[in-house]
Amino acid sequence: MLNIVLFGPPGAGKGTQSERLINKYGLVHLSTGDIFRANIKGETELGMLAKSYMDKGALVPDEVTINMLRSEVLNHPDSNGFIFDGFPRTNAQAVALDAFLESLNTTISVMLALEVEEEELRKRLLLRGQSSGRPDDVNPEIIQNRINVYNNETKPVKDFYLAQGKFVSINGIGEIDEISNRLYTAIDAIK
Repeated sequence: MLNIVLFGPPGAGKGTQSERLINKYGLVHLSTGDIFRANIKGETELGMLAKSYMDKGALVPDEVTINMLRSEVLNHPDSNGFIFDGFPRTNAQAVALDAFLESLNTTISVMLALEVEEEELRKRLLLRGQSSGRPDDVNPEIIQNRINVYNNETKPVKDFYLAQGKFVSINGIGEIDEISNRLYTAIDAIK
């Protein structure tokens, strides 16, 4: 089973690249952002709780996130593997994910980190906000807060996978096809 953590700051291109990896490797995409947005759109209790954190650019609590992901993984028992997009965001989540996957006799294969400079991230998010209607992509202060949260709370997760020999840095600047090919090369090297 191929289990990938697709990692990077907001606006790095995780959603775009996930689609390409799904098609090439037959994986199930698990995006915490998509899961949260579906719950928010459905106005579920969990969705409204998640929204209260997301509207401030803060992280949704680990327990809520982990329980939602567990449910999604169990809904795909015959999968070739998963792309975890936007998760884990903390070392505690990484430990919980490892423990959960171990209970299914599998593990994370690789963490692929899309590396993009902050100025480029801000540009990408503002552009995306113009077309997506996502309120967290139109306000420069919220965008900066999301980047700061990533740098302070999420970025350290790469050390967790680095210690396991599973971290691969990917240059996230360039044409979409170029970035995809960098990801394919990294995945094919571990298969």
